Amino acid sequence: VDRGALDAALDAGFPCGGWCPMERRAEDGVIPGCYPLVELAGSGYEERTVRNVLDSDGTAIIHFGRIEGGTRFTMECCVERGKPFELVDGARIGPRDAALRLAAFIERCGIAVLNVAGPRASKAPQARDYARAVMKHLLDGRRGGGRACA
Repeated sequence: VDRGALDAALDAGFPCGGWCPMERRAEDGVIPGCYPLVELAGSGYEERTVRNVLDSDGTAIIHFGRIEGGTRFTMECCVERGKPFELVDGARIGPRDAALRLAAFIERCGIAVLNVAGPRASKAPQARDYARAVMKHLLDGRRGGGRACA
């Protein structure tokens, strides 16, 4: 989900960024340098998640049915820190409708920096393409404001 959101922002020339684990670690190896992420020294996935939640105004949590693992941890971080979040079930809603839902969330909560989170590819192989499509629709409708964070 993270890379899909970043792909859409980069494609649109939209400012994006965020934190990644030490050594740009990901389940598929090293996160490529084309993604404007900052390594969080001495950290792993949980620390990265907390920083991205804290450094954003709200979080879009994309999931596919059951919310588990790191996706659940992200939601718990938002709850514990009083940060707004919006759940988007990609198994039930198409990308265009998900983008409309997120646009309403952004407006309602006054979000300037949006964190986008969700399952890794091994848990949801469709996640990257879905997140990219959602963010493309969202960014097409929001030219000129805000910053995305993954």
